Amino acid sequence: MAAAEKTEIEKQAAGDIKTNDTKELVFNLAWWMKKRGYMESTIEGRAKILRILAKRGVNLFDPESVKEGIAGQEWSSGRKANAVDAYTSLLQMRGETWDPPTYYKIRKIPFIPTETEIDQLIAGCGSKTATLLQLLKETGMRIGEAWSLLWTDIDFITKTIRVTPEKGSEPRIFKLSNNLTNMLEAMRRQVNRKRVFGKWLKSQRRLFYNFRRRIAAKLKNPRILNITFHTFRHWKATTLYHQTKDILYVMRFLGHKSIKNTLLYVQLEEALYTSGSDEYISKAATKVEEILKLVEAGFEYVCDVDEAKVFRKRK
Repeated sequence: MAAAEKTEIEKQAAGDIKTNDTKELVFNLAWWMKKRGYMESTIEGRAKILRILAKRGVNLFDPESVKEGIAGQEWSSGRKANAVDAYTSLLQMRGETWDPPTYYKIRKIPFIPTETEIDQLIAGCGSKTATLLQLLKETGMRIGEAWSLLWTDIDFITKTIRVTPEKGSEPRIFKLSNNLTNMLEAMRRQVNRKRVFGKWLKSQRRLFYNFRRRIAAKLKNPRILNITFHTFRHWKATTLYHQTKDILYVMRFLGHKSIKNTLLYVQLEEALYTSGSDEYISKAATKVEEILKLVEAGFEYVCDVDEAKVFRKRK
């Protein structure tokens, strides 16, 4: 891009030059947000929702048209609130204001799959996608945190990974399983880049959806279609609380600054693990090495039978 052309785009994004082209307007917003340090996922989400509104006939240069357009969508209250946030950002870029409509984001109880379903999904994906999903399963990272990882964040000697937080969370460090370490090492030998998973999250998300659809059809299990990147975080938190009954530990593990955000998983754990309707995998171990492997795999201790210790894990 020529220097003069770049300067003009930067001026447009700063609001110094007004544009009448909708596509250019949304592009300018993305550039403006990027310069201000917004997360890639936030930029992508806000740009996408504005493009949808424009495609459906909403005039992004007229706040009243935007109000009517948002109100007329068959969206949840939370998605409409996101649309309001996106348009507010656009107006901030242009040095303008509006009287925004009020929509409240209603927090819903998330879907929690079984570990068997998660493992089936991981096993059916390509190597890069499987590595990403295994990482989300073990660490409960947000997808934005995982996607921004650099190879320098991984210590293959100590088998640990450092997380740069997003959304105001706390930084964390996680121990990697041998399986995940091997998957990451294999991927590192195949690529030559600074970032672990590459640049374009949008492409990876689309690839994941394709894998998910094929696996759900193959297994004839529509529940798999409900699994998203963020589902892995919900599953990890719920499982971790069930194993430890330590809400503060789960809070630190997730990087939450407020325990209010973590308390959801107490309710989920009680619903999932005390209903009496779950099926379990049971295993027994007598040697220390066997016991350690079961604990690392997420099995919980149940009781002693003769000289063996009995463990179980929900399917």
